[in-house]
Amino acid sequence: MKTTPKIQKFMTPMPHTIGKDQPIRKALEMMREHRIRHLPVQEGGQLVGILSDRDIKLAASFSGQESLTCEDVMTPDPYTVLPEAELQNVSTEMAEHKYGCAIVQQPNGKITGIFTEVDALRVLSEVLKENYKPGHA
Repeated sequence: MKTTPKIQKFMTPMPHTIGKDQPIRKALEMMREHRIRHLPVQEGGQLVGILSDRDIKLAASFSGQESLTCEDVMTPDPYTVLPEAELQNVSTEMAEHKYGCAIVQQPNGKITGIFTEVDALRVLSEVLKENYKPGHA
């Protein structure tokens, strides 16, 4: 019987993060530089929110957006899981609630990874390669 894979095997380790007081301009620069779409937002080393490229695009439509900080635009209380969480449970939860990512944290709150929609597509691709060989129905 196969064991259920854990999220830590498929997550992107050590994701980039940003402080809640940073301007959204800085967040956008980081996202472009590192080619990412999600930034965990921290205060004093603790996770306080998640900032997506969609959040920043929406904020850019507001007048006075130059003075907005990550805290002004982030989604508080993002979806978090432990490294030992089962991939199937995390994927199901993300799909049901339309979460773009799951932040992977140790029990002490330290961020160790992020599991995004892109990571999920990589997993799907691996499963399809293993189970469906070319030329076989």
